[in-house]
Amino acid sequence: MVLSGAIDTPWRAVALFAAGIAAGIVNGVAGGGTFITFPTLLALGIAPLQANVSSTVGLVPSVLAGVRVFRRELSKHRATLRRLIPTCVVGSGVGTALLLTTSENTFAAVVPWLIGAATALFAAAPLITKLLSRRHPPGSDAHARPRTLLAGVFIGSIYGGYFGAGLGIVLFAVLALSLREDILELQGIRVALGLLINTVAAVVFAVRGHLALTAVAILLVSTFLGGWIGAHTMRKIPSAWVRALVISVGVVTTLRLVVG
Repeated sequence: MVLSGAIDTPWRAVALFAAGIAAGIVNGVAGGGTFITFPTLLALGIAPLQANVSSTVGLVPSVLAGVRVFRRELSKHRATLRRLIPTCVVGSGVGTALLLTTSENTFAAVVPWLIGAATALFAAAPLITKLLSRRHPPGSDAHARPRTLLAGVFIGSIYGGYFGAGLGIVLFAVLALSLREDILELQGIRVALGLLINTVAAVVFAVRGHLALTAVAILLVSTFLGGWIGAHTMRKIPSAWVRALVISVGVVTTLRLVVG
């Protein structure tokens, strides 16, 4: 499906490219790139459902750099990741099926609530992380709650396939409740699972042809650049600044969608 007139000037293309870089950096530093790309696509005149699927596909490259950053932590949990692959694939497939069978009007009605809830969750992420990190000491019994892990990742995968904003903190909460590992290792697993969930959704959306192709092409390049920058500067950019930007965009977008 070709994008209809939404990027009909060089300035619009430049604006989307800049948004893609910003989203990639945000994903590399703190997560939450969807809060940048989705509102930008809406502002360019793309319908909410098409903006959602295009944003999901366009953001996939931004996560690749994050996986590279956490490769040392991930190397310790290859068995866990292998066990979770079917859960992520099936869950993401269910989520994309729900999205693609949802009418445009239904999705447009529910998306302000999704953005608002995801923004609130993202804002509470530091507190959630702090509380969950105290729940178990790291290094003991790596599979304390295997059923919680599978069920939680499955539900998170459905959410990721359907919408995806705030998926990172949902996955982190599930992992922190299920595994007894330190924060960096949990973040590494979270990034890898998020990449798998988004990739499955991206493949489904690409096959079904619901993408705004011009916008996706711009985002694939710009979010990769932004993700690379974010991954290499994640210890230099104050995460509080990034979080404030993401939360502000989420609040403004929610209000704009509610007001109409």
